[in-house]
Amino acid sequence: MKNSIAIILMVFTSIIQAQIPQSAAIDSIFATWDTIDSPGASLGIIRDGKLIYARGYGQANLEYSIPNTPNSIFRIASTSKQFTAACIVLLSQQNKLSLDATLDTFFPKFPSYAKKITIRHLLHHTSGIRDYLTLASLSGLGNDDFYTDETLMKWLINQEELNFQPGEDHLYSNSGYWLLGQIVNKVSGENMATYAEKNIFKPLGMNNTHFHNDHTRIVKNRASGYRPNEDNGYSISMTTLNMIGDGGIFTSIEDLKKYDDAFYDSEVLNRDFWKEMTTTTTLTNGEEIYYAAGLFLDEHNGLKTIDHGGAFVGYRAEMVRFPEQRFSVIILANRSDANPSGMAYQVADIFLKDLYTEGLDNEDTSSVQTDSKPIIITTDALKKLEGVYWNDVDKISRKLQVKNDTLTYVRTNGRETKMVPISPTKFLWIGPTNPIVLTLDNATSPTGFSLDIPGETISNYKAYTPIEKLTPQQITYYSGDYYSKELDIIYSFKPHEDGLMIYLKGNPMASPTPIKKDIFQLYGGYMTIAFNEDGKGLTLAAGRVKNLKFVKK
Repeated sequence: MKNSIAIILMVFTSIIQAQIPQSAAIDSIFATWDTIDSPGASLGIIRDGKLIYARGYGQANLEYSIPNTPNSIFRIASTSKQFTAACIVLLSQQNKLSLDATLDTFFPKFPSYAKKITIRHLLHHTSGIRDYLTLASLSGLGNDDFYTDETLMKWLINQEELNFQPGEDHLYSNSGYWLLGQIVNKVSGENMATYAEKNIFKPLGMNNTHFHNDHTRIVKNRASGYRPNEDNGYSISMTTLNMIGDGGIFTSIEDLKKYDDAFYDSEVLNRDFWKEMTTTTTLTNGEEIYYAAGLFLDEHNGLKTIDHGGAFVGYRAEMVRFPEQRFSVIILANRSDANPSGMAYQVADIFLKDLYTEGLDNEDTSSVQTDSKPIIITTDALKKLEGVYWNDVDKISRKLQVKNDTLTYVRTNGRETKMVPISPTKFLWIGPTNPIVLTLDNATSPTGFSLDIPGETISNYKAYTPIEKLTPQQITYYSGDYYSKELDIIYSFKPHEDGLMIYLKGNPMASPTPIKKDIFQLYGGYMTIAFNEDGKGLTLAAGRVKNLKFVKK
């Protein structure tokens, strides 16, 4: 009986807006999720201010067979960042803060580098502040573990240096947006959840939207988050963390439609507000960054877009707006294997393909020569190009290997990209929409290569001889306890089989793979450990954390 009711509800939500001719093509994108034993998503399509199509796919709750609908409430993870930015921009419009104010103004306990970090740096992810979710992971904590704002602030204050000097680079940092939320608390005199409720959600009629800063709070119509498990089923994937700022919004398709309306006409969020929200920045070297205030400004097949996705625990989200076409797609998913960004653009293609202009996404803005003709190179000649290459700037290893008479670019995690020769030393990647060309320094015994991608040339790859196996002497040399003052943790390196094992809090963490002298990698290259030449410490890099130092005890 329960399943019969669920099926009736799913059919009802499918037909309430099935009048548009594109509905079958849209539904086919989500077809594999649209069952009574699968989590899924809610979709909203907005055109000229009207919600022209809205429906749910799959289940909001697998335990009670409750289907997703346009009214289902989802955690939208980093898609929340635009609402944190909105609070900051509104406070600046209320003359309660300056976007050029520095971090030390609000948090005097930060190291001296806080004097160089402005609110604008935090908004644009150009502050250099290390990402707290990565710091938590390096400390042995995951999404299922509980820690507080106080712990998070301690981690950040203890960071003795930045990933880079403020304004010199762009690296996504959840810490920056969490700090923006803390600034809202200080400046407004109330928690950001309350401030957003009063100044954004209630005025716009978003009555089912809130910043979720209390994980025990009951949320009506909430879709539970799920992740696939090893039994070809699903496990619940939620969090007990109460942090907001970098994420934390719970909302629905229907509420986000009201927010989308405000982009075009609103007394609550005026033109000056949206101008600030969509203003990008440039780095100190003059390079333009297309991240504004919690929003990416980009193009899709020649049409301007404003978007932001989100991913945390068992939730995925995407909201993409085509402002000149007054067209938006919103996908809120409750499964960790979802790719709502790709699906949102698939939906957009159904409606906007006739408006796309040719060539703009593939515009050649670098030294890439896309009009070169493929040539034939013998397998013996290709074999001379094989080798392993190290990028010391990004701390990554790459392999060039001939497979089936084709030169392939192999990443540490084993993912491969085939390439076609366009000269004896130049190879065009097969697959990417934007042209990428790999150029070796010679065709007989190369010592390095560069990558040309639109707008950038990466020339840091140098050939090296990898270490296949550690000697007993090397195992002894690297073994020991290494302490990070910034995280207040110890990584213990101990002999393990023919190599090493890292232990954290007495538990085995991972066995590092030797790459070259003093360099090891873990987790398919995500984490790199570089031992100091003097043997007295090491430096760790992992995604959004760089240059984290450990001292040998």
